[in-house]
Amino acid sequence: MLSETVDPARPATAATGQEQEARARVAELEARFGDPYDQANPMGQHQLLAADEAGEISAAGEAVLDGLNLNADFVPRALGGRLDRLDTLVRVMRQVFRRDVTLGLGYGATTFMAAVNVWTTGDAEQQSRLAEVLLANRKAAVAYHELAHGNDFVRNEFAATPDGAGGFRLNGSKQVINNAGRADVLTLFSRTSDAPGSRSHSVLMVERELLDQARVEVLPRYSSVGVRGCHLAGLSFTDCPVPGSALVGELGQGVELALRSFQMTRSAVPGMAMGAADTALRTVVRFALGRQLYKRSVMDIPHARETLSAAFLDLLISDSLSLTATRAVHLLPEETSVYASAVKYLVPRMLNDAMHDLSIVLGARFYVREGEFGVFQKHVRDLPVLSLGHAGSAACQATIIPQLPRLARRAWFSGEPAPDTLFRPGDDLPELPFGRLTLASGRDGLSASLIAAVDQLPSGNPVELSVHGAALRFMDELRQLQEDALALSPQDRTALASPASFALADRYAVLLAAASVIGVWRQARGGEDPFLADPSWAAAALHRLGRRLGMRQPDLPDGCEERVREEVLRRFHDRRSYDLYDSPLAG
Repeated sequence: MLSETVDPARPATAATGQEQEARARVAELEARFGDPYDQANPMGQHQLLAADEAGEISAAGEAVLDGLNLNADFVPRALGGRLDRLDTLVRVMRQVFRRDVTLGLGYGATTFMAAVNVWTTGDAEQQSRLAEVLLANRKAAVAYHELAHGNDFVRNEFAATPDGAGGFRLNGSKQVINNAGRADVLTLFSRTSDAPGSRSHSVLMVERELLDQARVEVLPRYSSVGVRGCHLAGLSFTDCPVPGSALVGELGQGVELALRSFQMTRSAVPGMAMGAADTALRTVVRFALGRQLYKRSVMDIPHARETLSAAFLDLLISDSLSLTATRAVHLLPEETSVYASAVKYLVPRMLNDAMHDLSIVLGARFYVREGEFGVFQKHVRDLPVLSLGHAGSAACQATIIPQLPRLARRAWFSGEPAPDTLFRPGDDLPELPFGRLTLASGRDGLSASLIAAVDQLPSGNPVELSVHGAALRFMDELRQLQEDALALSPQDRTALASPASFALADRYAVLLAAASVIGVWRQARGGEDPFLADPSWAAAALHRLGRRLGMRQPDLPDGCEERVREEVLRRFHDRRSYDLYDSPLAG
């Protein structure tokens, strides 16, 4: 079905039941988290910075999250939890990351990454038991990595050897596991066959208390530059027996299960972490308004104003791509392999680039680890962790590269556009389709939406013309990408591809971001948010993405940049979030 025509006079619609619930959940969290500048508040910056200096996750902060039963947001509704929409989970967890990346990862995201494997392929008993554990405020951890092999899962050596009686014997070590010593449930990516290839690994779900403790050792904790409070350690097993019921899915299904689970975690976690960049931007705006330099405020300096606006645009771009990827899991599950990898590749890069630019405005205060601006330095150290873990930047590009020729041949310029609801954050979504996620796709509705938009975008004023012109340039870029992808040699379609292939994956991710921005703006026209309905932000965001690709493009129309600057200040003074939702914040 083709995308429906957008009526510029479309009235603001009342929030759906799902959207009302999402807003209420976010508001509840923010109310309980309280004023971030209150030194006595356990979820305030003073207390969280103190925990970071001590190298520990905030016990008081975890108690607050326990009281909110945050784990219920990781458990599907059918199992007694609150998880029904991936984009809502991102919004909820963004509030936690806004305060502390360590809490976001150490309390929440790690448990979610472990649980997705079980929700995707686990049997009813495994799912019920994991739900019971999580709803009791206990934790799960996932063990993919072995340092010797990085993201090359099929070379992992940690073994779960069939014992001949239906069970397994665990031998070997896993390193750099978040909550290795604190998790009650472990999902272990394990070699179950000595045969080469992807069918040699499986996933096991084991409960720590049921293991022979004499045969399991928690290895010494790692020290880290970022997320210093996260308990990163390893696990070593010596001939440790586990029952056959620990097997998640089928024997030899481990690589497939991991790649399907990644489609959810890669789509979601970068959007969660945007909360930290939001706080960083807010911190620098606070500094710029209060700091006098050359007899005027830093905010009066053109370079500083431009940097703050650019960071805001990067957040809007990142959230647009995050929104479409998380909603695509529900609406276009057969296409999400490339979208998820694009989000996990591009969003952390954009956020880290924005943080670097903001640090220049902050100047010497950037190095201060305490006080009013200390949280900025912490977020600068914490955010790069998102580019590592089980899905680093190169691993995400390596997922995209083999699919580019197929998409160029079957999808681009011939596929059906994504439904309009993909770009409407307030629209209801169907249940999470765990069983429909696929490892590769020959369709790309998001890029098709970019092509369709070229003929549908309005052009009644200079700013709308700017958006339309940008869409044409991105369409031309997609056509060039199509030619380049079809010309790739067989060697350049693998993980051992040349740098030129990795550059194609980068260009493709930026094009998906541009398509997301255009889609979000088109659907916001005539809606309840006057800023998102204004073409100024979309024109400025597309201009910024064009610069990222090295495009030659005209200057922005008069008024675009000023409109974005005004919104940066409005949201700061009104205590509203720097994302697509413009949510009220405490403090």
